[in-house]
Amino acid sequence: MRVDWGFEQPEMTMMKSSIGSIEWRDLTVSDAESIKRFYQDVVGWRADPVSMGEYNDFNMTTADSDEPVAGICHARGDNADQPAQWMMYVRVADISASVATVKQLGGSLLRGPSEYAGDQYYVIKDPAGAVITLYGATQS
Repeated sequence: MRVDWGFEQPEMTMMKSSIGSIEWRDLTVSDAESIKRFYQDVVGWRADPVSMGEYNDFNMTTADSDEPVAGICHARGDNADQPAQWMMYVRVADISASVATVKQLGGSLLRGPSEYAGDQYYVIKDPAGAVITLYGATQS
């Protein structure tokens, strides 16, 4: 299934890196504007707006770089049901196999498949209740 975002998808820095590596992290909150200011003041990140159509989310960069290190997103659209939390995106070797294993080991699928940059991603919950996003190509 391909997600129709209703606008041009923002660029995210998701490199095809090592299997098991954390490729991206997002914070989803009800008011991204105020929370991005919090992280600017607390850790020194710079906020670069990313148009989501009718509102902006933010890529957060370090003060001495133009490379985004995280995103701060409004809990709207696909993220409307997300709790306020940091979401990690982890690269897997075979997304279909990983999703099957999630189910076999007592985890659950919360969202997906969605597609970005030719790969698929799924938001999953592990048996303890922790949430993470698996991201990768389908091999099987």
